[in-house]
Amino acid sequence: MSGIAILILIEPSSPPANLLRALESDEVTISELGLLELLSRPPSALPQTDVLLASARVEPASVAAAARRLAGPGSNPIVVVYTEEDFAELEAHVRVGHDFLVPPFLPALVHSRLHSCSERADFSQSLSEAHARADRLSNERELAIGRQIQAGFLPEELPTPAGWDIGVSFRPARQVAGDFYDVFEVAHRRRLALVVADVCDKGVGAALFMALIRSLLRHAAEHSGLQHLVAGGPDPIGTLPVVGATPMMNAVLSTNGYLTRNHLRQGYFATLFFCVLDPATGSLVYINGGHNPPQLITRRTGELSALEVTGPAVGVLADGVFTLGYAQMEPGDTLFMYTDGVSEARNTDGEFLGEERMLALLSEPAADGRALIDRVDRAVLAHTGPADQHDDVTMMALHRKHAAVA
Repeated sequence: MSGIAILILIEPSSPPANLLRALESDEVTISELGLLELLSRPPSALPQTDVLLASARVEPASVAAAARRLAGPGSNPIVVVYTEEDFAELEAHVRVGHDFLVPPFLPALVHSRLHSCSERADFSQSLSEAHARADRLSNERELAIGRQIQAGFLPEELPTPAGWDIGVSFRPARQVAGDFYDVFEVAHRRRLALVVADVCDKGVGAALFMALIRSLLRHAAEHSGLQHLVAGGPDPIGTLPVVGATPMMNAVLSTNGYLTRNHLRQGYFATLFFCVLDPATGSLVYINGGHNPPQLITRRTGELSALEVTGPAVGVLADGVFTLGYAQMEPGDTLFMYTDGVSEARNTDGEFLGEERMLALLSEPAADGRALIDRVDRAVLAHTGPADQHDDVTMMALHRKHAAVA
């Protein structure tokens, strides 16, 4: 043994004199503390310890608590208990994994025994670290597979009608995300559906529900007919049906119904903005289910109009009422949709980017949706700097191009 630090618990009494003599060596440093003093001292005031030596008369749980107190970066002490005659008490320590010393306490025997204990502890720690490393690599592989699968739920290409462009930015806070977006055609390809949503929480659970909710929404919307709009009763909003509104309403209602019937106990829900565009006229019909209001940027006046909430988050209320909102996009107008990871992006001081700064960025003219997305994204990254990303950041910009000049 060389360069070893031993801490002796000096209660209920100090070790026998012959054990203390056997421990003496130029390569061994010995310190002594009572159990209560050891447990009450701050970690910074405790000595570096390789071996915690205690009497078998001390309760195993107390010795284990002392060892945990001494443990820290680069310090994971071996517990060795000694006895001269209390072998029944020694057995209780052996049962919980503590090493031991018994007479005769001769220097060569004591040092050999401690050396064996040290080697066994080193091997055990190396094995534990190897298992932990293998588990970590396995988890990383699983998360990478999960991210790859999740990426398959996002559209590879965005169907974009003539005279329109769509910009998207999607940056997960973790390997898998709770945010999602989607763009697909409905009503026999006569209308374009756009969705931006945010599942509560982060990580694997949110990612699983993201996949479920996205699949339910798209399947219901793509397989919904063009029958009259029905939502909680005949003609609930007092208007004539709008082509494309029925698939959207059916998708939201059926998804909300499924989640509240089957997954209320899990506590996951999603805020979402779901709109259907008539590319020929620029008219929009939408449902805002508890989501951050998208901003409609009018080129002619430069004004921003918020498309406010028209219903609750999906998956919260079984009898939630969702109504329709309407908007009109003229040539040059842009609709900016986003999740709260944009406005709530934090810097190293915990300060949010904030709605006010985000709206100021949107009010500046942009050539198209992609240019607007890039501007906001640069501002988010500049604001957060080296700070960890706390939430998924998702943006979508729908832009109606200017009419071509003959």
